[in-house]
Amino acid sequence: MNMRRMLFIVIPLLFVLNNAASFFIFQSGRTVQQSYNMMLDRVLLYKQIDGKTRENLRAINGYIMDRSDSSMEKYRNESEELTQLQTSLSAQNAIPSTELNVRSYRHMLDLFISQEASMMNALNSQTPLAYAVSYAEAEKTAAFIQEEAYQLIDLELSYYQPLYKKILVQTEVMNHWGVAVFILNTIVSVLLAYWISLRITRPIKELVQTARQISDGNLQVIPPQMSAHNEFRVLSEAFSQMQENLKLLISKEKEGLEKDRLVKELELEVLQNQINPHFLFNSLNVLSKLALIEGAEKTSDLTVSMSNLLRYNLRKLDRPVPLRDEVEHAQEYFIIQQARFRERIRFVTEIEEAGLEVLVPVLTLQPILENVFVHAMEGMEEGAVIKLSISCKADETWVAISDNGVGMSEEVRKSLLDVDSERPGGQEIQGKGQSTGLGTRNVFKRLQLFYNKKDMINIHSEPGKGTTVLIRIPAAGKEDGHVSPTDRR
Repeated sequence: MNMRRMLFIVIPLLFVLNNAASFFIFQSGRTVQQSYNMMLDRVLLYKQIDGKTRENLRAINGYIMDRSDSSMEKYRNESEELTQLQTSLSAQNAIPSTELNVRSYRHMLDLFISQEASMMNALNSQTPLAYAVSYAEAEKTAAFIQEEAYQLIDLELSYYQPLYKKILVQTEVMNHWGVAVFILNTIVSVLLAYWISLRITRPIKELVQTARQISDGNLQVIPPQMSAHNEFRVLSEAFSQMQENLKLLISKEKEGLEKDRLVKELELEVLQNQINPHFLFNSLNVLSKLALIEGAEKTSDLTVSMSNLLRYNLRKLDRPVPLRDEVEHAQEYFIIQQARFRERIRFVTEIEEAGLEVLVPVLTLQPILENVFVHAMEGMEEGAVIKLSISCKADETWVAISDNGVGMSEEVRKSLLDVDSERPGGQEIQGKGQSTGLGTRNVFKRLQLFYNKKDMINIHSEPGKGTTVLIRIPAAGKEDGHVSPTDRR
């Protein structure tokens, strides 16, 4: 039996037992109270009738003495009250042992009231002292009423005395039963509470101990075994499933790390086999000096820019740099591209110096500029303009790269912004020309990962009217001071 079913059975049973004992005790007390009230009502009625008959005699005597209206009014009030008591007596149910006495008592009361009426008629007659006989008879009847009232009270008390004793004995028994039920309920409740607490706390303690061992890295611990009817069996099964998931996740993570390590080793080996950076830099410097000696200053400047561009591209991609370095790198890149496009293209900058200290991932601007040259400016014969704007807002730095090229369709724009979709190698949607190695979408993804924030990039473009890429960099990425590019290399 599970804990829920046990609670549904035991708690209502205890409730019913406790309420039954309380009900029997209450009903016994109510019976005693009703009997006591009935007896008191009759006893008090007998006493009131006795007293009221004597009050009536005194009121008549007062009227006989002064014959005033106030005395007459007092008599009438007393007579009305006695009549009301007579009506109440007629409505009472007598007990079997006093039925004849009650009937006699009622007749005497009726006789007393009629004698009063005869006496009042005699007082109003012309015959002096005609009322005296009726007054004497009324006094005798009042005395009989008093004696009969005392006798009825004695009979009432004698009748109810054994009944009260019996009820008191029953009440005492019910009180004992009530105490026994209370003690039994208390004991059962304590035992039930202890049993329920064990059913709850013991599995929880076992699960907590299992969770601690799992958190310490022991994935081989066996979760506590629960019965099929135990409510905590679901948690135990969840722990087992969690262990299996963790083991599977760790296994996949190890496989992924091993793959990444092999890929990085292979990439490093390929790069080392393809190029020797120091040899290449020295060669470019020799070419630059040679071009300068021969008077080819533009060729020398282009070689220097190419050397700086290559040196910057060989930085570690996992280290952020100030936006100032990215702007300088973008200018070097434009110098190289302008040597190719010459007067067909113009590079415009609008830069606020205060915005150049924010940190950004390496190679943030160049892939976007390269995408502009490859896809937007390739087919323009003249008048091509690329604009780089950097402005400071309240809590952000806005970097905007705009062009007046061919623009892009809405499908391409949404594809570039959807950085979470899977595309092999992070490549751009292919157009004419070749794609950048990192890719614009990869730049957007790196920015989101770097700042842990989405909705940083917005692209506004219309076919034939150009494109604007807006990057909103949080001001929290600002450095305390400027670090020169040389110190960072």
